[in-house]
Amino acid sequence: MTAQPAPRQRPRALWADARFVIGAVLVVASIVGVWMVVAAARQTMPVYTATRTIPAGERVEPGELRVVEVALGTLDAAYASGESLADGAVATRTIHAGELIPVAALGDPDAARTTTVVVPSSTAVPASVSTGTVVEIWAAPVDADGVRQEPRILVADATVAAVTRDESMMGAGAASVELVIPRADVAAVLAALAGEASLSVVPATGGR
Repeated sequence: MTAQPAPRQRPRALWADARFVIGAVLVVASIVGVWMVVAAARQTMPVYTATRTIPAGERVEPGELRVVEVALGTLDAAYASGESLADGAVATRTIHAGELIPVAALGDPDAARTTTVVVPSSTAVPASVSTGTVVEIWAAPVDADGVRQEPRILVADATVAAVTRDESMMGAGAASVELVIPRADVAAVLAALAGEASLSVVPATGGR
């Protein structure tokens, strides 16, 4: 009996090999991409957070900051760390307790446009007014005849740095408020104090 010749195998198509290679490359790329995302999420860096509320215009002292490790990804340059916190930097806006310190919220003290004054409030300061509260300063001046005039807004946008309340019977709820005000308003406030105007500190409408 004559043996039948073995069937000749057809050569594997080139396009099938190419499809296998492309599939393998895609799988490897997918694995590498996932690994890079996970690795980036695990990377942390030390940045500063405020241990207390720092009002606008106040110096940011390193002793009032705490270092925390956080994963910021591409935002690592947006927050203050040991290298990006300049000596003597001041807050350009109120930084609340527990907040990460944004680099954009720090400014040069020589370029600061605000300063602090202490204002005795002739009326009781609400309990809701505390460090960081935005308030208005109202003044009731005395005219040349000694007649007190109607109150008017002296400073429309001030930020509370500190409140000292006198809870005694003699104090009758009076308070002295340390305020951060624009430098342009300093002369008006000092003139009102010197002229014995009655000053009142009240929360600003829609204040932050």
